[in-house]
Amino acid sequence: MTHANRWPMTLLSLGLGVLGGFLANDRLIGQPAVIPPVVMPRDLTSFAPVVKRVLPAVVSLEGKTKGAPAATGQKTQLGGKAPSAPPEVDPGFGSGVIVDPAGVILTNNHVVADTDSVDITFADGRKLTTRDIRRDPKTDLAIVKFKPDRAVPFLEFGDSDALEVGDRVLAVGAPFGLTGSVTHGIVSAKSRNNLKLNQFEDFIQTDAAINPGNSGGPLVSLEGRVVGVTSAIKTRSGGFQGVGLAVSSNLARFVVRELLTNGVVRRGYLGVEIRDLPTGGVTVTKVIPGGAAARANVETGDVITTLAGKAVQDGRDLQRIIASQTLGQATTLAVTRGGRSINLAVTIEEQGR
Repeated sequence: MTHANRWPMTLLSLGLGVLGGFLANDRLIGQPAVIPPVVMPRDLTSFAPVVKRVLPAVVSLEGKTKGAPAATGQKTQLGGKAPSAPPEVDPGFGSGVIVDPAGVILTNNHVVADTDSVDITFADGRKLTTRDIRRDPKTDLAIVKFKPDRAVPFLEFGDSDALEVGDRVLAVGAPFGLTGSVTHGIVSAKSRNNLKLNQFEDFIQTDAAINPGNSGGPLVSLEGRVVGVTSAIKTRSGGFQGVGLAVSSNLARFVVRELLTNGVVRRGYLGVEIRDLPTGGVTVTKVIPGGAAARANVETGDVITTLAGKAVQDGRDLQRIIASQTLGQATTLAVTRGGRSINLAVTIEEQGR
């Protein structure tokens, strides 16, 4: 191409550049760009997906005695201290959650205590009555069995030990008889015990609204698994104040298994009185004569460090490990005595009822 022939191409390029500039300038000044709205992921804006999964498995329960409905509802711990008398029970409907498609409903014992039968109302409105009630007053848990005439929705247990303070949870039930109610909050604390509500305690504390009638309903994770059974509220007003208590799912799973297998909960018994140590482990303050520990030659002052190969950090750990052992089967109890580590063979016995 000659030098003369390059001019038309140059002029054309300049012309397109100027025209493009005018068009761009008109677009930027005359029609300012619209900033698109922020679209939040649905899992951050709505609990609807997990609620749709959970609600069909939650039921309302009404325990009945002969000729009269039983008082059911929510255990209430009044004031700042545990009451000396048993916690009062507000009248109303209790809740439950189906945890086995064979027809097993988990609920609180105080919902079905002293009842001859239980009326079950399912999420779809169906109703039936059953007399198959199995109770464990020591944990305030119970199961209600029924015979399904069709496939029923159910929820699986989650691992309550894996929960962390701050995890989001939902409480589902029938507060004040309002069936199908859902509230949300976080795990406020774990492993609450010594509240003098039950003999065996492992509570999850939550700020999800829990009111009379929520008793026995599930506390669920955002995966839709049962991580607790809503059981009590610590309150001065008699209603929700941000301190709800749910029995941990790991304790509930053990109770359900025992009630299904034996009809009662068979618990292991070591036969010692103990005190937690700030450095970890527990020290034996008393050995019960004739008990499993006495026969294993455990002595007062021994520091229990492991049982069945599992580390014992405190009394709650020891209680949980004992409960998981096969009754009547020998296992190893490791203690520290006089600065020496000693392994003792111990056979866990059944605790008297």
